Amino acid sequence: MKITGNTIFITGGTSGIGRALAEAFHDNGNRVIIAGRRQNMLDVITADRPGLIGMELDVDDPTALAAAASKVRADFPDLNVLIANAGVSRPENLTAGGWGLSEAETIVETNILGVLRTTAAFLPMLKGQPNATIMATSSALAFVPRADFPTYCASKAFLHSWLTSVRHQLRDVPVEVLELSPPYVQTELTGSQQMSDPRAMPLDDYVGEVMRLLEAGDHPRGEVLLERDFARRWAERDGYYDAIFAAMNPA
Repeated sequence: MKITGNTIFITGGTSGIGRALAEAFHDNGNRVIIAGRRQNMLDVITADRPGLIGMELDVDDPTALAAAASKVRADFPDLNVLIANAGVSRPENLTAGGWGLSEAETIVETNILGVLRTTAAFLPMLKGQPNATIMATSSALAFVPRADFPTYCASKAFLHSWLTSVRHQLRDVPVEVLELSPPYVQTELTGSQQMSDPRAMPLDDYVGEVMRLLEAGDHPRGEVLLERDFARRWAERDGYYDAIFAAMNPA
């Protein structure tokens, strides 16, 4: 993936990793369209960065996605990069008496169907464009889950498998397919406490490392993964799965 000279559409771009990536790509000379549910945040971000374009969008709404794709096709016909970043995370306690499917359904709707719908809407525009790329945000938790976030981790494992197949299918189109697998990063994905958790990687440090890996083309198998997460990625292959799972999920 080139890191300059692209026209990029990124979902979930109003906060966290999505916003930081959008700003980093914008700083590197890309035209960036950020999409998110909160118009007020889009207004704040674009006011601070002339040339950054905001578009209100809920990826859970197929009609809104179709309208967004039509607008992008008309206004930005040179679109060549899609970053499907929108996602939600919720803890779930199946031992609780009131546990139900609502949280799991919300996660599946956004993290799985949202990525599939976004890809379906924008892939026709990417085919035939120079340096075309799809990048979707998975998680290092796709490889070894945190048991208190069962559906979230499973949604990211789904994306890992799905992206592997999409990458193979699009190998001759060509559209590069990348999987962004963040570690625990200082964002508000699981709540405000995550933003200041010293165990989490600072957001700017993470995005800086991602940009370095992208520029160097250092993403074997299309996986944009930090070295610190290699142990989790290969835990089962290398015989460490049980030990890492136990460390992440103390009894």
